[in-house]
Amino acid sequence: PRGKVMGGCSSINGMIYMRGQSQDYDAWAGAGNRNWSWQECLPYFKQHENYHGGASEFHGAGGEWQVSQQRLSWPILEGFKAAAIEAGLPNKPDFNQGNNEGVGYFDVNQKNGFRWNTAKAFIAPVFARVNLMPYIHSPVKHLTFEGTRCTGAVVQNPDGSTRHYVARREVILAAGAVNSPTILERSGIGQADRLAALGIPLVKDLSGVGENLQDHLQIRTVFKVKNAKTLNTMASSWWGKLTMGLEYALRRTGPLSMAPSQLGAFAKSHPRHSRANVEFHVQPLSLDVFGQPLHPFDAMTVSVCNLRPTSRGSVHIASADMDAAPLIQPNYLATDEDRAVAAESIVLARQIMAQPAMQKYAPLEHKPGLAVQTEAQLIHAAGDIASTIFHPVGTCKMGLVSDATAVVNDRFQVHGIQALRVVDASVMPLITSGNTNSPVLMMAERAAEWLLQDLALAPPLEIDA
Repeated sequence: PRGKVMGGCSSINGMIYMRGQSQDYDAWAGAGNRNWSWQECLPYFKQHENYHGGASEFHGAGGEWQVSQQRLSWPILEGFKAAAIEAGLPNKPDFNQGNNEGVGYFDVNQKNGFRWNTAKAFIAPVFARVNLMPYIHSPVKHLTFEGTRCTGAVVQNPDGSTRHYVARREVILAAGAVNSPTILERSGIGQADRLAALGIPLVKDLSGVGENLQDHLQIRTVFKVKNAKTLNTMASSWWGKLTMGLEYALRRTGPLSMAPSQLGAFAKSHPRHSRANVEFHVQPLSLDVFGQPLHPFDAMTVSVCNLRPTSRGSVHIASADMDAAPLIQPNYLATDEDRAVAAESIVLARQIMAQPAMQKYAPLEHKPGLAVQTEAQLIHAAGDIASTIFHPVGTCKMGLVSDATAVVNDRFQVHGIQALRVVDASVMPLITSGNTNSPVLMMAERAAEWLLQDLALAPPLEIDA
């Protein structure tokens, strides 16, 4: 019955459910975006939620989006949790009430131990509707316009041919923080000089397209441990793999039910911060690089990211050719503040691991290693062991028309363009203080409501069949 626009990311066996902090949304509203305060956003988080604890002031029940507790137990994670409390963090059983400072287990998007994603939640139940026809392996070449009104999109079919889809009402661009700005640029919306140099006719000069890129850079510290089972050695033998497989098959519990991270913590990297500014993702496993084998020794990864980086990057097209890779410049650690937080984050991880609760596991720092001590060394090491946590946002920033860096207004409509909205993480003016998937779903709820309101008022565009 409700309109839906999906977005976000997924991984392993369930996504981490995280809304961010109330101040994130108040900051959006404070920049002139109407109706975007925490109190105004909260009902839309609850609207589609089916929370394991039932309905409350902060949670909803009966919705499409399954929010479950994790189905596993790791003594070494309990040790880290106890150590974080010893280091001064409060116990936090629920990170999604507006203030997430503390330590606890992440809620995850699973149903009965299986990953729950937006396709299962929102698309599958209405798949048979006559007005929903998905096309896959059909990338968008560019949008089409009559003057400054968006009239549709040219799509490449799987066989290489193209087809022009015409919109009688509006076009919703929901391709993410990398693809949405590049589609806009190929369509003639972006920085005039950049598009002219690529031979793309200008539809609208919007200098903010592709700018304001923000992401969470995850610094992956690794500690060797003793007297504890970790996934490293459990997965290194056929017996361990068989045990994990049987547990999951029979009970839907154990390591194979794991989401990307299990235990979380939100903390201040330094007392100068008024609220938690770093997030820990703690895992009973370790590896050098994603995609490579687990280490052959027992270890745990204590990843930590700067929740609100001050560095800004960009995403732009290199060519009008849709198959050409975009130019992505993250600019991680580009500011003094971000470099300081990176160094502080490693020190904080060490402080937690040094607490009494962890000593029975004899933690020994493997990465970056105890030889790294000075601030300069810590900053350099952070760059060596860090990776994206896949939270790119901001490249089609939401803001006032007077803001030269803004691309859409507070109802997702592209400035100076009719019948075109961008609805995905690219419109976030500032990155949220936590994982970005659930905030995108909240935004989609709002977009669907506004779209239906506006469509009720506007007649359809008269087009040829």
